[in-house]
Amino acid sequence: MFNIVEKRRWYFFFSAVLIALSFTAMIISGLQFGQPLRLGIDFTGGSIFVIKFEQGVTENDIRTVFVDYGLESAIVQQVGSPDEHTWQIRTREVTADEVGDLLVALEEQVAGIDRDALTFDTVEPTVGSEVASAAGLAVLVAAFVIVVFMWFSFRRVPNAFRYGVCTIVGIVHNLLVAFGFYALMGILLGWEVDALFLTAVLTVIGFSVQDVIVVFDRIRENIPRHKTEPFERVVNRSILETIHRSLATQLNAMFVMVAIILFGGPTIKAFIATMLVGMVSETYSAIFIAVPLLVAWEKAASRRALAKATA
Repeated sequence: MFNIVEKRRWYFFFSAVLIALSFTAMIISGLQFGQPLRLGIDFTGGSIFVIKFEQGVTENDIRTVFVDYGLESAIVQQVGSPDEHTWQIRTREVTADEVGDLLVALEEQVAGIDRDALTFDTVEPTVGSEVASAAGLAVLVAAFVIVVFMWFSFRRVPNAFRYGVCTIVGIVHNLLVAFGFYALMGILLGWEVDALFLTAVLTVIGFSVQDVIVVFDRIRENIPRHKTEPFERVVNRSILETIHRSLATQLNAMFVMVAIILFGGPTIKAFIATMLVGMVSETYSAIFIAVPLLVAWEKAASRRALAKATA
């Protein structure tokens, strides 16, 4: 039987390198932009246009006008059905004069605008800070619920609390990789954190739990079945019995995400790419980080217990 757990030091080293690179990207982003991740208007405040055109237009046509006015980070999204020709554009905060110039440029370069249906609002930075605080609280609550859930589900297994802690370590690993990736894209492509990024982060957390709990559940089933085997061997057996299921499930989702990245609109690409990176990371961490960490913890505890008994 191939021993996956035995090579856990190499997995830990590889993850340490990934996390170091992630921190490096966030540090460089902080030096360049003053933030580990470039924050969009959902968090820093800005302006929102809702514009109804008199004929069909494309996202690239609208974006070109905003880029010409120095609004490279504008988020352009179609609202409603295509027949309505209505678009929402989110940018940094703009002045009244800039609004007038932008509307004139859109009418001249893109299409006529229904001025009666036009709306323009400003998102205050205080609202953005509340969103950021709520996002952080949501992640902390999710982590607490996961630990409690894992402890309760595995309460009949020795040291059930460790399963929850190892799950959280896997989640933190995946989040750091996703943050590092997004920081790098912020440096290279100007990606900014928005509400979709928060959705991607929460989705990564959910996927992280999904794969780990499958392996942990098989460990729980195999412990009474193989009482004479060492814990490491039971864990390795459990990984091999579930790895095909995990890979098949995740690969199906990854193929869809790759297709969306290749053929989808630019507005959603950052969201899907973050989810894809997070899913690749969680597939790796579930098998090669969280579960081997449980083995390392159990063996370290056994060595300490043995040392106390022989002292």
